[in-house]
Parts: sequence; C-alpha cells; structure tokens
Amino acid sequence: MRLNPRTVLAAAVALLASSAALAQVTVTYVKADDYTDMPRNAIDRERTLKDFSDYFKTLDKKLPAGQSLKIEVLDIDLAGRLYPRRAGDDIRIMNGGADWPHMHLKYTLEQDGQVLRSGDEQLSNMNYQGRLGGYFDSDPLRYEKQMLDDWFNKSIVPKVAKR
Repeated sequence: MRLNPRTVLAAAVALLASSAALAQVTVTYVKADDYTDMPRNAIDRERTLKDFSDYFKTLDKKLPAGQSLKIEVLDIDLAGRLYPRRAGDDIRIMNGGADWPHMHLKYTLEQDGQVLRSGDEQLSNMNYQGRLGGYFDSDPLRYEKQMLDDWFNKSIVPKVAKR
C-alpha cells in the first residue's frame, strides 16, 4: 500500500492542530509539607497528592479546546480530623462538625496566551456531609472533590460559557 504524501501531510497538520487546541489543566503544590492537614506518613501524603492531581486532570474535559487552567494549591485541610494510632495507620474521623474541608488555591484560566480569569480562592464546604455527591463512599477525598466541583462549576465553567 502506497501513501499519498499530501494525505500524510494533511493528517500530520490536522493532528498538530488538534493537539494544540486541547484544553489543559495543570496543578502545582506549593510547600505541600506545610499544609494544615495531610497524612503523616510520606507514602500516604504522596498518594493523597496523586489522587488530587488525577482529579484535577479530569477537569480539562469541561474546558473548551485551547483553554488552559493553571492551579496552585497553597493549603489543604482535609475533611475530618486525623487521629494517630500506635500501629502506624492513622484514622480519620468525620463528625460533620467544625471539621469540614478547606483548600486555598490560586488559579489562572488562559486562552491563546491571554488571561481570561484568575483568582485567589479560599474554598470550604461546611455542609460536606449534608448532601449527596457523585463520588463513592470508598473515595477518601469525596468531600474535597465535591467542594472543588462546586468551585469549578460556579467560578470557571460559567465564565467559559460566556466567552
């Protein structure tokens, strides 16, 4: 089978154009060792940050092509309170009181190198156990993800739609 050079060139240009137009979300963690509430164990801390990174990557599906969202996480206070145990596995207790999740972040939404929106946000969800979310009970970050979904849908998505 012989390929037409013009067809190959057209396909390559289309591929480059489509990859340049993809939406992108990037996240950085600023001084993560100083966060208010993270697991004490280094492996658990890394797993928690990886879970957050994986979550943030899913937000690109909600952005129009060509937009990029840059997020700097400055502080995290997970839902519940961490209680150390002698066996090494800490336990997180959530009582629905003053133990709601908090997150401090800065963000910049850009299109073609121009800033569309930016901000410094203090997120919290005081009613974190009072409503159903789209996450399984087995997801240890379900309340934080729900809080981030609320922020994203309120602060980013409507602004994108109005552009």
